[in-house]
Amino acid sequence: MEDVMGTEMRAERWYRAVWRWHFYAGLFCVPFVLWLSVTGGLYLFKPQIEQALYAPYRGVASGQAPRLSPDRIAASAVAAVPGSMLHKYVLPRSPADAVEVLVGKGATDIRVWVHPETGAVLYQVPEESRFMRVVFRLHGELLSGDYGSALVETAACWTIVMLLTGLFLWWPRAANGLAGVLYPRLFRGRTLFWRDIHAVTGLWITLGAVFLIATGLPWANAWGSYFGQVRYLTGTAAGRQDWSAGSDADAHRRAMADAGMRAMMSEHAEHHGMTMSHMAASPAALDAVVARAGGLGFAHPVEVSPPTASGAPWQVRSQDENRPMRDSAEVANDGTLIGIERFSQRHWVDRAVGYGVAIHEGAWRGLANQLVNLAVLLGLVTLCLSSVVLWWRRRPQGRLGAPATLAPLRHSWALVALVLLMALLMPLFGISLGLAVLAEWGLRRIAPRLGAWMGWRTA
Repeated sequence: MEDVMGTEMRAERWYRAVWRWHFYAGLFCVPFVLWLSVTGGLYLFKPQIEQALYAPYRGVASGQAPRLSPDRIAASAVAAVPGSMLHKYVLPRSPADAVEVLVGKGATDIRVWVHPETGAVLYQVPEESRFMRVVFRLHGELLSGDYGSALVETAACWTIVMLLTGLFLWWPRAANGLAGVLYPRLFRGRTLFWRDIHAVTGLWITLGAVFLIATGLPWANAWGSYFGQVRYLTGTAAGRQDWSAGSDADAHRRAMADAGMRAMMSEHAEHHGMTMSHMAASPAALDAVVARAGGLGFAHPVEVSPPTASGAPWQVRSQDENRPMRDSAEVANDGTLIGIERFSQRHWVDRAVGYGVAIHEGAWRGLANQLVNLAVLLGLVTLCLSSVVLWWRRRPQGRLGAPATLAPLRHSWALVALVLLMALLMPLFGISLGLAVLAEWGLRRIAPRLGAWMGWRTA
C-alpha cells in the first residue's frame, strides 16, 4: 500500500512540475509571443512592403539619354554623403530603375538611389533606419542590441516549453470522437468554447510554431554563437555566414570591411602619388566588375562589393529573399571571373540554415509560404489570448498559480527529462530555468505565504 501511495505521490509531483513549467512559460512568454507574432507577421511581407515604399524609384529613366557608367553613378552617391566611400553597388532589375548604392563610413551604411541617366540623387536613407530594417531589429532584439536578443532568445526557448508541455497536458487520452480534438465545439458554453479554442489551436500549430522558433535561433546572440561553433567544428566556418548574428555583430563586420577598403584606398593613393579618392578601387575596375556581374545570371538583387585587402577580389553576391537562390562569385579588377560558388556547393550546415531561414521569412515558396507562416502566427496569438481567458476564468481564489489539476498523467517524468535536455542545448533557457527552480525552492522556505499565493505546495 505504501509503495502504491509513493508511486502516486511521485507521479503527482512530476505532473505538478509540468503544470508549473507550463504556467511559468505562459506567464513569461505571452507578451513576447504577441510582440514577435505581430512584428514577424509584418516582416513576412517585406517584399510587398518594400515594393510599395520604393516604387517612386523604379522606371525613372526615359531611355532617351545614355545611361551613366557604374563608376559615375557610384561617384554621385559617394559625393552625396561627405566622408563616405563605396561599400556596395546594387545591380538594378531594369535599366530604367534608379541604381541603389550603399556608401558609408565605419559601421554606418547609407543607401542612395541615383538616377541612371542624370546621376541625380533621388533619395538617401541610413540602412538601419529603413522601415523593414527597424521591424527586423524590433522582432529580433527589441531595438536593444545583444541584451534584447538575449531576452528574445530566452522567451523563444520558454515558448517551446510552453507548447510541448501544453500538448502533453492536453493530449486526448480518452477522446470520444474528433470534436474538441481536431475542431472546437463552438456552441457548448463559454468554458468549453475557450478550452477547445486553446487546445485545438495548439494541436494544429505546435509543429509549425516550434519550427519557426528553431529556425529563428541562429539569429539569436547566445545560440548564434553556439551555432557558430558548430560551423567551425563541421568545417564550414571558412565561408561567409549568410545570416545575421545580431546588430552588434553586423556593425562590427561593416566596420571591419570599411577599414579594409580605406586601407586599400590609402595604399593605392600613396603608390600613385595622388590625393585620396573616395573610391576604394579604380573606376575602370568597377565598370568591368559590374559588367561581368550582370552576365552571371544571379537572382536579384545582386550586390557588388570592393576588395577589403590587398590582392583580394571583388565580391558579387545575390541577396535574393529566397536564400537557396543565393549564389556568389569572385571577380578580378579587370572583370575576369575567378570563381563561382553555388548555394548547392555550400556546406550542409549552411544549406540547412539557408532553407530554414527562407521558410522562416516566408520567402521559400512565395505567397503560399507567407500565408502558412501567417496562419501559424495567428494561431500563436489565439493561444496567448485564449490562455489568458482560461486562466482568468479558472484561476484559484486568492492565488496566482496554475489552475487546479486533474488526475496525474503517466510518463510526466519523460517530459521533464526533455525539458532538462533542452536546458543543456539552450544555455539561456537553462540558466533561466535554474533561476526559476531556485526561486521556487527558496520562496517556499523563506516566504511560505508568497509560495501559497503562487500555488506551490509546501512540504
